Amino acid sequence: MARRGNPTHGLALTLVATLALWSSEADAFGVGMGAKSTTTMGMGNSFGRLFRISTWGESHGGGVGVNLDGCPPKIPLTSQDIQVELDRRKPGQSRITTPRNEDDQVEILSGLSPEGLTLGTPIAMLVRNKDQRSQDYDTMSMAYRPSHADATYDAKYGIRAVAGGGRSSARETIGRVAAAAVARKLLSLYSGCEVLGYVKSVQDVGTEDVDLETFTREQVEANIVRCPDEKAAERMIERIDKIRRTGDSIGGVVECVARNVPSGLGSPVFDKLEAELAKACMSLPASKGFEIGSGFAGTLLSGKTHNDEFYVDEEGQTRTRTNRSGGVQGGISNGETIVVRVAFKPTSTIGQLQNTVTRGGEETTMRGKGRHDPCVLPRAAPMVEAMVALVLADVLMQQKAQCELFPADALETLETNPLGKKLSGAGLSAASVNTP
Repeated sequence: MARRGNPTHGLALTLVATLALWSSEADAFGVGMGAKSTTTMGMGNSFGRLFRISTWGESHGGGVGVNLDGCPPKIPLTSQDIQVELDRRKPGQSRITTPRNEDDQVEILSGLSPEGLTLGTPIAMLVRNKDQRSQDYDTMSMAYRPSHADATYDAKYGIRAVAGGGRSSARETIGRVAAAAVARKLLSLYSGCEVLGYVKSVQDVGTEDVDLETFTREQVEANIVRCPDEKAAERMIERIDKIRRTGDSIGGVVECVARNVPSGLGSPVFDKLEAELAKACMSLPASKGFEIGSGFAGTLLSGKTHNDEFYVDEEGQTRTRTNRSGGVQGGISNGETIVVRVAFKPTSTIGQLQNTVTRGGEETTMRGKGRHDPCVLPRAAPMVEAMVALVLADVLMQQKAQCELFPADALETLETNPLGKKLSGAGLSAASVNTP
């Protein structure tokens, strides 16, 4: 199937990806340089295989941030590239988000040259917390918020950061969004891929009038709920305003697309691209459901009506007339637009009285205090984009390491291999390789 997007391969990206792949595999079997494999020994704070991030920090601590390892060298990067994405997810944006007042200014601590190029070394980024009001959580330290992570964190660790929810707060996603800004640069430079999400529905107020191939970020950012359908956006805002005044909360769905994705990304069986995307998106706070392509609606169709029939376009590329597969078939991207949807539950901490229990097991009631989103959807859209971008950057590097450094037809069509060494010099010939 023909590949779409920018045909630039990038030797630097390929070599970095290959070395990282070999290193992670060696460590996993205990033969690498490190004593332990971060891939197998992580405690749930790291994500990715070659383009790998580790987030850190608590909601009411000194700050939150991310360490990004595996980024190729010489990618142009500025703090403004990061800041523009963080500004889309920061609190206090409008009356329908949390009023917590944080400017979320990023500090790039390492991995960048004075000329603004990535060095290929770990990139550390920090955002300092400035508007904590930990006293709002005094009563919550004694009892568990219904449907929040309080009880399960206590069950697992025997201790938890009460103020702001610690690591279970959406503030943890700052590191993801910051790292994803770098992933976006990589995807744009090496594949021409664009990732864009929007709020598809708030509770039962939604839209079906968004053209997934043409809607723009400018349209998404034109209103405070981040829906490119202006009429639907007005109804969503009205619904959120109404629930906010009652001290309650509501959920909804974010739809996200990735355009110009090269075909061939992803792997069969356990590492299917849709499985990686699902894990990434379902790791977001408050996420409760994931769909790709036709999703659950596809179960209502027959094979004849659901199948995406192939054709050859005017440029000679193999395409599909429909996209019910959502851009992925057999766990591998097919060159069409990737389409995913993520469902988010209503915010757990609400201003209404609820029944609960104390840490000592006594029944009680509680009313949430503090500053919380009445609906997470407006700020969840850039979070979903971030996770999709991180996955695609990771699988792009894997593809270049496995299949582009060692192309299947190399021995038949190339006099030298991609590293410039004569095949005969390595004691290898096309005849010897092709002979069983």
